[in-house]
Amino acid sequence: MLEEDPDLADAVPPEHRDQAIRECLAAAFTLPVGPWRAPRTTQAAKGIGLLVLRGLLIRRVGVDGRFGAELLGTGDILRPWQGEDEPPLLPITTGWRVVEPAKMAALDERFQIRLGRFPQLSGPLVARALQRSRNLAISMAIVHHPRVDVRLQMMFWHLATRWGRVRADGVSVPLRLTHSVLADLTAARRPTVSSALSELTRRGQVHAMPDGWLLAGTPPGELVELGAVPPDFGSKASPSQSEL
Repeated sequence: MLEEDPDLADAVPPEHRDQAIRECLAAAFTLPVGPWRAPRTTQAAKGIGLLVLRGLLIRRVGVDGRFGAELLGTGDILRPWQGEDEPPLLPITTGWRVVEPAKMAALDERFQIRLGRFPQLSGPLVARALQRSRNLAISMAIVHHPRVDVRLQMMFWHLATRWGRVRADGVSVPLRLTHSVLADLTAARRPTVSSALSELTRRGQVHAMPDGWLLAGTPPGELVELGAVPPDFGSKASPSQSEL
């Protein structure tokens, strides 16, 4: 698993890293694009959970006909079966969908035993779970903005802090997100998101690309104030693009 996730391997001291790579084995499986319902096994349920090695998934939650969503990708830890046995106090509906073909590792009981030999890995795994909570809090703050075009721009920059690549002409976000997925992420209707995207494109702030999106200019001040985006993020972009 550490060969698939080198950031985790870096947490192990160099003198023990090769041993950790050999011994930290986990069962892996792949998921095609489309709806997904996670199988529940005794070993997986009692373990840490599932680790996304690559790909993208979206978790959609609905209450009384209104939906919110979170996007998960490489490095995220999830336990999709957690809480399924508990009757909800609200009429909640949940669903998972694979947006880009994914590969997952099952961090089950057998993996936990192997993990115990390398305690340096525990901290980074816990940190990832906490980072997911932080990302959700930022997303909640974003969707409370009254204007959908501002929500959309902030969501793009929020995603860019994780998946973005600074280029000479802006910040590339290599995620193939449909208007429907963007609507879920911003708690808006798809036609409204399409109109907001047209407006952001007209203003030169967002450009659609074959492999995702290109952001021009600087991050919205609201995200900088939240500490969700570094104030100088994207500063390597060319001045002509930053002034769009």
